[in-house]
Amino acid sequence: MSRLSAAVPVEEYLAESHVLFYLGDAVNQLLEHKEEYTQFGLIRYFAEYFSSVKNSNHVLFREFNYIRATPHNKASFIRVFWRCFRQIGKSGELLSVQDYRSLLQLLCPDFSMEVVQSAARIVLMDDATDCLMSFSDFIYAFQLQFYYQEFLESVLVIYQDLLAGKSPNTVFVPTSALVEQLPSVVVEENDKEEPQRDGVEACLLADCVDALCDRFKHSHPSRACVREILDQTDKVSYYSFLMSLAKHEAINQSIGALPSRAELFFDPEMDQELDKLIAQISVSPGSNSSGSAVGGLKEVQRRASPRRNIHHRRKMEVESDGSTEETDSSEN
Repeated sequence: MSRLSAAVPVEEYLAESHVLFYLGDAVNQLLEHKEEYTQFGLIRYFAEYFSSVKNSNHVLFREFNYIRATPHNKASFIRVFWRCFRQIGKSGELLSVQDYRSLLQLLCPDFSMEVVQSAARIVLMDDATDCLMSFSDFIYAFQLQFYYQEFLESVLVIYQDLLAGKSPNTVFVPTSALVEQLPSVVVEENDKEEPQRDGVEACLLADCVDALCDRFKHSHPSRACVREILDQTDKVSYYSFLMSLAKHEAINQSIGALPSRAELFFDPEMDQELDKLIAQISVSPGSNSSGSAVGGLKEVQRRASPRRNIHHRRKMEVESDGSTEETDSSEN
């Protein structure tokens, strides 16, 4: 059924599409950078803004609260992260939690360390989060944790209740206040006896998670995928369950941000951009320094910034036409 069909209530369409959220942000950005944007005209500004949203370029260099505000923003940020840094995985380098956070902060300066640590726990099964991780292992775990963060936090509370021996009938969905207390709950859970790491009855967890999906509507992994994973075992631990979700190709496809594992390092469009960048660096004066390469990569990444779309594009066009004229009046 078409999203624009009359059968879809207006309120439901607005809620699912987050149109009002993006419209409000566009107005706020316009007011904040009024002198920069109004010289190009309001119509062009709004066209540029919503075009960047459609093309998933709008999350670059935005604040953490913005990139996690909608499912589209989350998926867009995951895809941007993959495209910017997949070469690290292609080279086979292993990185630490802090390394991955540093990469994420190049795209979002205030990106949460808690999300990165939670993703690392999925990869490392909560054993030693200071170990090194491959890019392919980290990015799929990061995708699951970042995209379904609120849902997974609720699953963790349910899992801990089942682990404590509570009846499934008494398991409840945590409130926002309880979710804020989850980091301390996790620490307490890690301090408990080793036998409790064996997990809970998979069938009980499946029933509770299925009921939880009703509360989260569309913001949860496929019920069929959850059942498929939990039906394969009698007992399951929280992090082994999350690892199975992270590796499930159907869940990856439903999010739509990353390719399959077989094609993770294959991106012809970005390869073409990198080839152009390398060619420009190789013919420019002083191009043998690594600093010029890093600076060039930052310029490529910044072209899609929704906050600088019009102004920055004009500046890039001037700089790329071969002119040696100064473009910054402050340098005159």
